[in-house]
Parts: sequence; C-alpha cells; structure tokens
Amino acid sequence: MSITNFKPQIWSARLLVAWRKSLVYGGPMVVNRDYEGEIAESGDVVKITSISDPTISDYVPNSTVITPEELTDAQRNLVIDQSKYWAFKVDDVDKRQAKGNVMPEAMSRAAYRLRDVADQYIAGLYTGVASGNNLGTISVVAATPTDAYDDVLIPLKVTLDDGDCPTEGRYCVVPPWFTGRLLRDDRFVRADASGTTEALRNGFVGRAAGFNIVQSNNTPNPTGDDNVVQAGVNSAISFAEQINKTEAYRPESSFSDAVKGLALYGAKLVRPDGIAIATASQT
Repeated sequence: MSITNFKPQIWSARLLVAWRKSLVYGGPMVVNRDYEGEIAESGDVVKITSISDPTISDYVPNSTVITPEELTDAQRNLVIDQSKYWAFKVDDVDKRQAKGNVMPEAMSRAAYRLRDVADQYIAGLYTGVASGNNLGTISVVAATPTDAYDDVLIPLKVTLDDGDCPTEGRYCVVPPWFTGRLLRDDRFVRADASGTTEALRNGFVGRAAGFNIVQSNNTPNPTGDDNVVQAGVNSAISFAEQINKTEAYRPESSFSDAVKGLALYGAKLVRPDGIAIATASQT
C-alpha cells in the first residue's frame, strides 16, 4: 500500500465485506439488517416501526358491510452504541522484505477481530428473551449421544412452535462441544436423517430438528461448563453496522505506513418471542 494511492472508500468496503462474511451471530442466519439506514456517528438512532395486525372477520355474501380498520404503529429505537477502532502500521523495511502486500492481510485480520467483538455483543442479547422461552439449564451427558438432540434441540423447537414462530429459516447457535455431541447422533450426521446436504458456510455445520445449526466460540458462558444455546429466526434481532472512517497516514515516530479505522454498530432484540434459549451443561 502507498499513502498516495490509498482510497478510503475502497478499503472501507473491503473491510466491511470481510467483516460481514465472517460473522456468525451477526450473520444473515441470525440477524436482519432491515433497518440499517444511514449511520454517521456513534449515538445515531435507527427507527424501527412496527404495524398492528389486521383483524380477521367473518364475511357473509350480500350482507357484510366492510369497514377498513385503521392500523396503529409503534416505534422502537436501535441505538448505534458500539464504537470500535483499530490502528496498525507496517515498517518500510518489513514491507520491502515481505513477499506480497501485507496490508490486505492485516485488514482481513482487523475484520476478523471486529467480527469476534461484534458477535460477542450480539450474543449477549439473549438475556432479553421472553421468559416463557427460557428453558433453563439442561444436562447434556457425554455417555448419552442423544441428549443434545432430544433434550435441547427438540424442546427448543417445540417452544418456538408453541409461540407460532415461523418455521422457515430457523437457526440454532451451539458451542463446539455441543457439535461434537451431535456428531455422535445419526439424525445429525446422516444426510437422509438430517434432511440436508448443504455446504459449510459462516459456521454452518449441519441441520437437525428443523434448525440450521451454526457453531460459534462466542456462545455465552454464564458459569462453569455451561453454554447458552440460542435458537430462533433472524427477524427477531436487528443489526446495523458501518465502517465510519478509514484513514492512512505516516506516523512521525517511524518510517512506516499506518492505517486506522472506526467501526460503528448496534443491535436490538426486537421480538423477544422470536428466540428461545437453553443453557446446555456438559456433564
């Protein structure tokens, strides 16, 4: 990279694309970006408007007089309350000795670290789940391969079913050890039993009990060997992000090229009944 040919818009776009591609909790399976809007500064507010459900009434031919009802709306705020920066430099000597351009790789690593921080932030929204959708702590016994499927996935599915949660696009985020337990169950391993032959993507590891199963190292760990397994649909959580600034400069204290940037984002659990959680305890 040369300071003279650095184009902030191009590098910001590269970083944003790399960031989005690596997200799990912030990926399209788990969240939506329906209300992203224009983010300019930390503290910006994205307005989320919801409309009341129309009433379904009986119709009698030649008798019913149809009077349209006026729908009401409600507005909630998604606050862009997360501001994260990064800054790194590459010494001129190192740049000459390195094979290839090290700056794109460094930007890619910055995107990966952003993903890690943002995913942890979104994962923490589980605490706002509707009380009836919190299944509490469930033991997953290593000696019983079916525990993960029967005692966690199925109850999560039934909970969402009971709440009339859409069946299309359901996901379930699990920790690596939970995936290991599922891999001992034919209903997860065999394509004819799981119902999919889809390739891996953004942590996607398989399909079971009507869920796209995605794996993350950022599943919340409230205590000991317990991890929060979260299931739901992406309409439940809204996420908005923006690479606000990307600048190249020459630090006065060294002979090097440096890049710094600022990322802004925020997320909101807009439908607490659109997710269900279970605290899986490995025993």
